[in-house]
Amino acid sequence: MKTETQSKPFIKSLLVWLLRLVLALAVIIGSVYLWAYLSTDSSLIARGIMWGDSDAGDLYRFPTRQMQASTNPVFFEPASEDILSQLPVTAEALQPGKIPFATMLEKTNTTAFIVLHGNQLLYEEYFNGSSRESIQTSFSAAKSFTATLVGIAIDEGYIQSLDDPITDYLPELLERDSRFEVITIRHLLSMTSGLRWDRNESNPFSDDFLTYYSPDLRETAMEAQIIEAPGQRFLYNDYNPALLGIILERATGMTVSEYMETRLWQQMGAEGYGSWSLDSENSGFEKMFVGLNGRAIDLAKLGWLFLNNGKNGDTQVIPQAWIELSTDTDDAIYTNRGKYANYYQNYWWLDDENEAYYAEGDKCQFIYVYPKADLVLARFGTDCGDYAFGIGWMVEVAKWLDTELQ
Repeated sequence: MKTETQSKPFIKSLLVWLLRLVLALAVIIGSVYLWAYLSTDSSLIARGIMWGDSDAGDLYRFPTRQMQASTNPVFFEPASEDILSQLPVTAEALQPGKIPFATMLEKTNTTAFIVLHGNQLLYEEYFNGSSRESIQTSFSAAKSFTATLVGIAIDEGYIQSLDDPITDYLPELLERDSRFEVITIRHLLSMTSGLRWDRNESNPFSDDFLTYYSPDLRETAMEAQIIEAPGQRFLYNDYNPALLGIILERATGMTVSEYMETRLWQQMGAEGYGSWSLDSENSGFEKMFVGLNGRAIDLAKLGWLFLNNGKNGDTQVIPQAWIELSTDTDDAIYTNRGKYANYYQNYWWLDDENEAYYAEGDKCQFIYVYPKADLVLARFGTDCGDYAFGIGWMVEVAKWLDTELQ
């Protein structure tokens, strides 16, 4: 039996070895994090380690390509009365009873809320440290801009038709799978391409993770897998806009940002610069499905253009036929997604019940167009807030304004 004197050297030795083990683990973990920190421009895994889940801060993590402001910016005439300050909001999750509209926006982590009524600015307020000059990020609302660029490219003759097989522009896909020949640009725009899309959060290498963090998005998109014939069903899928971005590059001979700057951003009267987040410095490809960045008032101008049949004054910026096609439920795909998103077309969600449509991004980014009251509502934020700021809020505010403006 060991005496107390004999046990002391053993305990001391054990503590020394435990300390060495802890130090070794600290060195390994530190080395991994140092590698990840230095490798975020080139490594998918490094990005996952350092950045974790997507958030509004990704605007500052990914490199960007800027788009210059318009030399003839559009400014909206402010309304003489702040109608929305009179709108009480019932929000029991925030506090009992009714609270001011602005308080609801602040408490739901909104950074910008804008309402346009025709050419008039009904409401423009900023919250939670944001200001009029702050750059907001779009998340998936960027898809509606992507589709609009496709419509402009068709009008200009760079792309011949929505029914062009994507292999007319991406012929190397045929080398991997001959079935790509029957997938058309229309299939990409309606999210019916038949491409696999795995968004399983338990899978660290799901398609959602691969596309969002890929440092070479062109290569990742060109490796998309077919799981069924196109046109069979709606499946929201970020490979589709990524492939459209490659098609736009090849068809126009420009980067997507260059094409958008000259055809849409400046033409719609953006008063500030815009930018598009890139996959990496080396690849330099726009993240077509997320990461369009700009002032809230400028991002809202896409909805304003659609409301005005694509015209900025006397200039036809977006083909009217494209807007009609994009917002007509007769040609849209039924989604069964929910009450206010019955149909989907050209990367717009169509609210058939209210004869409205909207662009939507993660963290509750919305550009909601309500034509029967000549309204555009835009909301940007860091997330949806504890009292979830969903599309239902946008619809109810639009309906209330419709009544008040009559």
